[in-house]
Amino acid sequence: MRRREWKARGAVSLTALFAAVSLAATTATWEMNGYQDFLRGRLNGLSLTRDGRLVLGPKLDTVFNSEQPEIWSVAQTPDGTLYLGTGHRGRLYRVEPSGKSALLWTADQPEIFAVAVDPKGVVYAATSPDGKVYRIENGTATEYFAPGARYIWALAFARDGTLYVGTGDQGKVFRVTSAGRGEVYYETGQAHITCLVLDREGRLLAGSEPNGILYRITGPNKAFVLYDANLPEIRAIVPGADGTIYAAALGGSVARRAGATPASVVPGGAGAVTAAPVSITVTDMQGGLNPNPKPEAAKPAGSTPQAPPIVPPAVVDYSGVERSALYKINPDNTVETLWSSKEENIYDLAVSSGGSIVFVTDAQGRIYRLDRDRRATLVAQGSEGEATRLLESSKGLLTATGNVGKILRLNGGAGATGWFESPVHDSGTVARWGRLSWRGDVKGVVFKTRAGNSARPDATWSDWSPPITDPEHSVVASPNARYIQWRAEFSGASGNTPALDSVTIAYLPQNTPPNVRSVSVTTQAPGTAKPSTPAAGTAASASYSITVTESGEGAPAAGTPSQTLSRGAGQQIQISWQADDPDGDRLMYSLYFRGEDEREWKLLRANMNENTYLLDADVFADGRYFFRVVASDRPANPANLAREAELVSAPVLIDNTPPVVTAGPPRRSGTAIEIDVDAEDRGSVLRRCEFSVDAGPWSPVEAADGVTDSARERFNIRIDHLPPGEHLIAIRVYDIANNAGLTKVVVR
Repeated sequence: MRRREWKARGAVSLTALFAAVSLAATTATWEMNGYQDFLRGRLNGLSLTRDGRLVLGPKLDTVFNSEQPEIWSVAQTPDGTLYLGTGHRGRLYRVEPSGKSALLWTADQPEIFAVAVDPKGVVYAATSPDGKVYRIENGTATEYFAPGARYIWALAFARDGTLYVGTGDQGKVFRVTSAGRGEVYYETGQAHITCLVLDREGRLLAGSEPNGILYRITGPNKAFVLYDANLPEIRAIVPGADGTIYAAALGGSVARRAGATPASVVPGGAGAVTAAPVSITVTDMQGGLNPNPKPEAAKPAGSTPQAPPIVPPAVVDYSGVERSALYKINPDNTVETLWSSKEENIYDLAVSSGGSIVFVTDAQGRIYRLDRDRRATLVAQGSEGEATRLLESSKGLLTATGNVGKILRLNGGAGATGWFESPVHDSGTVARWGRLSWRGDVKGVVFKTRAGNSARPDATWSDWSPPITDPEHSVVASPNARYIQWRAEFSGASGNTPALDSVTIAYLPQNTPPNVRSVSVTTQAPGTAKPSTPAAGTAASASYSITVTESGEGAPAAGTPSQTLSRGAGQQIQISWQADDPDGDRLMYSLYFRGEDEREWKLLRANMNENTYLLDADVFADGRYFFRVVASDRPANPANLAREAELVSAPVLIDNTPPVVTAGPPRRSGTAIEIDVDAEDRGSVLRRCEFSVDAGPWSPVEAADGVTDSARERFNIRIDHLPPGEHLIAIRVYDIANNAGLTKVVVR
């Protein structure tokens, strides 16, 4: 598809990357320096040289405005007359070299994707989505050929007047010798023929999609694959006078057209796909482009009925992969990649007499020149959407645009004025701006800035600041904000030739406080403490996490109202936490504790670098305790700008005392023995009771009220069918900290 929604356009310079990770409350800098940095901005009336300098460049003048959404196709006659096919109202225009223009014909289909002129100067136009070729002469259009295909993407005339028609969605090339007389010349097995052109020997060159194959077709059903690109679509082909062939290919995303009827299965062996993407290609006698039409605008009442417009595709974007490439196929069939991009798509190209290659891209209608050493110059950038077509004329280089269908001409000399707008810089948080500084020959250049707290400039941003021209008075006047942008306005008056090499803005980001993510309190045997782990980089979904382990028992779920720790013999308490800092600052910690019935926090340890603290369990008496971790970014920030954050644990119950268990005298009840047991714990609630007969297995008993859930409980033990003799009944009761109280009863 011609238009794609690309994400994260532009490369990030090392300087900008370092600034993004700078420590908080420390002065950072954002510098734009060199070709790749400036390529991320917008420019008008300027050129970006191969050495990475912004200079005044040629202007793009409007030759013709179709007032239509798109110009899909352009054909030129030897006298310089242009024929333009547009969308989404299917209009064909004629533009004379003098600039005089006229609407030549309106089709009954919404799109004219291909236009060509025969050797006698008669114009032909192909309509879609009901693919037909029309001959337009003296203002009258007659149907010339109907291939029975849904789309016609490409038209090309041979010197003998034979017309070749490239179609989709079955990827066939038709050979048409006269009105209504045509046959399949070659069937590619691809979904679409995206562009057609004749080489210097009169052989037909064809590009395809979705497997990006460049064919040389020498006869009916006879072809040779010149190149099988690793990108899905050959977009444009230009044969050179020396036998060299230049081709542009697109890739980096998969676009599927809603409502189209692609072939269910594309034959062709390896690389065949199901429900292939549908491409839209603009073609003339030199090459082709793939448009992605927009929905048709409403027509006035009484206009000619037309077929529904082609619906824009749903796009799946695979960021970070190659999106476009320019290839050189040498006469010996060897292939070189001259240029490639992960951010832009080539839509058309031309080869100048001096050997340099000019091509246009979808990035704001950019025009590039690639010299013999393969270094690119950004010659100009339009203010329209994307550039769709490119062709040379006697009056200069012409380009067609989409979004607003215009023909623009590139003037030869440099203009008198121009401007450059930087991309938006994200400082990560609200920042205080410092000085703007620059390098280059900047006489005649003024700078302005604006700032805001939305990622894209909108009505909430500040106005452009007053001009900055003096390096001694260059403090940025824009308000403190998270995002900033600068603009350079060039003037070449009085013979000035300004050039800009780099721009730097210093700023002080607001220091962001750290985050304490979790606190964990556990008991363990001496000598088993785990090594400390870094506090930063670990996040938890809950505001705190308490993990408690007990001998022989599983840990309660995190986030319960309180947890219980038992001291045991020689046990230790380990307090650990996880914390991080959004600015990447180094942190230090202080640890406090407080009993439930206490008012003030007691410091356990201050200024710790570790995120684990170990202490003996017996330093705490029975009771409920809270632990507080305070994290500070003071090691990385001045004292007056340092920030703190804290997290208090859930209550932790420390219980070192076992329950007191008292058994009443046994009594007979028929053939059974019953014993009443009272148990009480001062530190926590009771959890379970069990008994054993004559050192046998333990049998559980629930509280007399049905649930063992309080610090004082009564249990009734009933033992049936004891054999004659003396028996030892052992009874033990556990509290929630797993402390056990025991007693015994002798039954005779």
